[in-house]
This record gives sequence, C-alpha cells and structure tokens, in this order.
Amino acid sequence: MAMSSTVEPTGVMVVNRFIEPDADAAEFRESARAALAALADRPGFVRGRFAGSLDEPDCLTLVTEWESVGAYRRALSAYDVKMFATPLLARARPEPSAFEVLLSAEGGVIAEHDSDRAPGIGHRDGEPGDPAAR
Repeated sequence: MAMSSTVEPTGVMVVNRFIEPDADAAEFRESARAALAALADRPGFVRGRFAGSLDEPDCLTLVTEWESVGAYRRALSAYDVKMFATPLLARARPEPSAFEVLLSAEGGVIAEHDSDRAPGIGHRDGEPGDPAAR
C-alpha cells in the first residue's frame, strides 16, 4: 500500500448516533431524510449517509462529510437546517460527533491531512497532546 507524500487540506466527518425503538422507525427515517436533504443543500457538503446497525436494530447513525469545519458550522446556522436537521440532531447520543480527517484512503493510496487545530487545543493541561506536557 502506497503512502501519499502530499499533505492535503483536512475535511470534516460528522457522526451522529441515535438509539430509536423499532416502533418509531418509519417516522425517524423520514426525519433523517429531511435532515439529510437540508444538509446536502449547503455549500461545502461532500456526502452523507443514514445507516442502521447490523447488530443492534435500534442503533442508527447519520454520517456527513464536509469540505471544512467552517462549512459544517455555517451549515448548522442555515434556516432549513435549523428547521429540518436540528430537531433530529437534538436526539443524537450526547457524545463528540465532529471529527477532522487526518488520514484517508482512495484507490489504494493513503493521504495524510494537516490538522486545522492549533497545537494544544482540545487537550487538558498535562494530558497527552498538551504541548506543555512534552
């Protein structure tokens, strides 16, 4: 497997996980369809998928990819997203959902992406990743 020597701009992957009982499946799927349509209409949207777990039928996920964290955050402030996506996203599990892409693979080539985060941002003092802890 080849490693790309080119460092490309980072993208953002958003993973929202939900636990929904089977009784609400049709309504929830329609809410996910409306949310995905609103998000897909925003600048910087790359792709999105709504999926169900093969192992646990009540576990569902909405995964979207964005050109940048700015594009994702601007999308969240759009009127249609507030109307159709925010009610669904409010039902997501309370866990981190936005991730910057650091490595990607397409066509057998792995590409490395620079982080948009400043060094030390998001790390507690003294923990791994904190520049002062080195």
